[in-house]
Amino acid sequence: MAETVLERIRGKAKMLGRRICLTESDDVRNLQAASKLAKTGYARPILVGSRPAIERLAAENAMALDGVEIADTESSPKLGEYAAMVFEMRKAKGMTESLAREALKDTCFFAAAMVSAGDAHGYVSGGGNPKGYNHNTGQKTRPALQLFKTAPGIRTASAYFIMQLQDPKWGFNGALFYADCGLNINPNEDQLAEIAVSTARTYRMFTGDEPRVGMISCSTKGSAKDPTVDKVIAATRKAQALAPDIKIDGEFQFDAAVIPEIGARKAPGSAIAGRCNVLIFPDLNCGNTMYKATERLANAVAIGPLIQGLRRPFNDVSRGCSVDDIVDCAAVAAITEWTE
Repeated sequence: MAETVLERIRGKAKMLGRRICLTESDDVRNLQAASKLAKTGYARPILVGSRPAIERLAAENAMALDGVEIADTESSPKLGEYAAMVFEMRKAKGMTESLAREALKDTCFFAAAMVSAGDAHGYVSGGGNPKGYNHNTGQKTRPALQLFKTAPGIRTASAYFIMQLQDPKWGFNGALFYADCGLNINPNEDQLAEIAVSTARTYRMFTGDEPRVGMISCSTKGSAKDPTVDKVIAATRKAQALAPDIKIDGEFQFDAAVIPEIGARKAPGSAIAGRCNVLIFPDLNCGNTMYKATERLANAVAIGPLIQGLRRPFNDVSRGCSVDDIVDCAAVAAITEWTE
């Protein structure tokens, strides 16, 4: 059987052996994920938080944390160094060293500082204890946006999912890439175009396969008229102009994008209709709903949300995640290269 994209990711991550922070260390799922990462070798895991609390949680669950590092936000010898760095990076925004030290009490901010200092390769926030850290998406993402910033030429960070379906006929050996499913609520046409190009490049980087990007709408090539459709049409033109080397087309209804006979009938002039492997949704309502529907109804594995467009790797895993979700998102972070 052909190698799946997830198998490729895990194999490369194991070869690289990079240090990845896990921020929700008061949730036993993260301790279990850290232990699994250490055993599999997909990453060298670092649990960020209070050392006594982490060790107590591990003891309560009869867990050994062999091969797992703990970065204590309260007593780290690097606190002064990180505070000075954060002050320097954010002083134009009103940051002081005192405020920087206060910010570093937050595990996500501390992890982002570790990565910015080169002490870890990336960070993953997954799960969360309702009585503890329990960061929402904004709280998890804000430190990455503030300290990592977007990569050169990118103005819009975005979230994508790798949807691994059981039937290998879809996309790359069963993998379709969906975006934006977790970050931008209602992107404008320029942002949507940038999300399309970013996701296509991410798809190519992870699979080595040629991306075929379908811009999803409730309309196929003018079959419906509405301002929401007009946004997708305009975004398609702008994405094509941004990346003429990438095959991008639309607007497509979902079936016209992925089913060859329907694509041929609804969009006969398109080179990629019915064969798209990257699906770009017009807004978060659509993208988030589609990834959950695909996951549940098609029994697909949904890997993400994975964040793209930043200078350093960061992934935000949902609060309902499994241990394996955290592990896989850490493996993705481990193989995502830095951008200077």
